[in-house]
Amino acid sequence: MRYEAPTTSKAAAELLAAEKGKAYVLAGGTDLLVRMKSGMLEPDLLVDIKQIAKMREISKTASGFRIGAAVPGVEIGEHKALGKAWPGVVEAAQLIGSDQVQGRCTIVGNLCNASPAADTVPALIAAGAKAAIVGPKGRRTLAVEKVVTGPGQTALAKAEIIEYISLPKRAPKSGDAYLRFIPRTEMDIAVVGAGVNLTLARGIIKSARVSLGAVAPTALLVADAAKAIIGSKLDDEALDKLAAACSAACKPINDKRGTIEYRTRVAGVLARRAALIAFERAGGKR
Repeated sequence: MRYEAPTTSKAAAELLAAEKGKAYVLAGGTDLLVRMKSGMLEPDLLVDIKQIAKMREISKTASGFRIGAAVPGVEIGEHKALGKAWPGVVEAAQLIGSDQVQGRCTIVGNLCNASPAADTVPALIAAGAKAAIVGPKGRRTLAVEKVVTGPGQTALAKAEIIEYISLPKRAPKSGDAYLRFIPRTEMDIAVVGAGVNLTLARGIIKSARVSLGAVAPTALLVADAAKAIIGSKLDDEALDKLAAACSAACKPINDKRGTIEYRTRVAGVLARRAALIAFERAGGKR
């Protein structure tokens, strides 16, 4: 196995493009290294992106925030401006693993691992986040909801890597929230996850995005759920419609963590709770 630690995104993409064998990107390594040690993966090339300055930064720009692909969860949690603007995204990132894992894990790794139950993905989708992708053919931008195409599968072509995740500039009177349900009190895989992001105008919801995780092969952007609460003050009728839309969108499986019926029910319950938190954070009053 060959190990490389390039200092630019272009160099990383070139290394991946030139490798004829199995090549993998190493950021935090909290998933990749476990698979290697268990014998599930045997890379011919590891490209460590932690020496690329842009990938190790959280930056505030005129258009919002950029979170580098190699920024660990602990740094996301400690970034006050990011936490104030996008508390739901930060809370989702802090749910990945233990305190020790937080020192290494990344939201881009969580995204590219392409697990249906990834915690950060619904929160990022609700936020309207985008992935900045670098590859041999140049750069492109892709909405986070389009990155994962199936369990363990992404829309990234050979030698493409995500350089950073961009979050839009936070509009006034806005709020977001992410909640998940797990069998244990911590460090478990989500049975259901729900992210809600909304903006108010004169106390009424004028725009919203709702996303669900762990209830389908990929995280879902549920347009009907957003429509259910737009134009409302999040009254009980709107919340009921939101919950019903979320349950209707579910396409879960039965496994040891929950049945199809249970996940479908919990999706609506969590979405209601997340919406209420986001509404309160936006300054809404019911």
